[in-house]
Amino acid sequence: MPKMKTNSGAKKRFVLTGSGKIKRKHAYKSHILTKKSTKRKRNLSYFTTVNKADMNNILLCLAMK
Repeated sequence: MPKMKTNSGAKKRFVLTGSGKIKRKHAYKSHILTKKSTKRKRNLSYFTTVNKADMNNILLCLAMK
């Protein structure tokens, strides 16, 4: 069997934590920022964890499963 390839888009977007969760960045932080409040932009800049329903698909893209 050949090795599974990692999805290059997924490896740029997701980071695995030590506890096995997957970190991701928030969307809507790249452009049209003038109409968004400072609080909203600040909260979008932090990392968050991926929902449990999406974990299997992302792990498949990262060739971890």
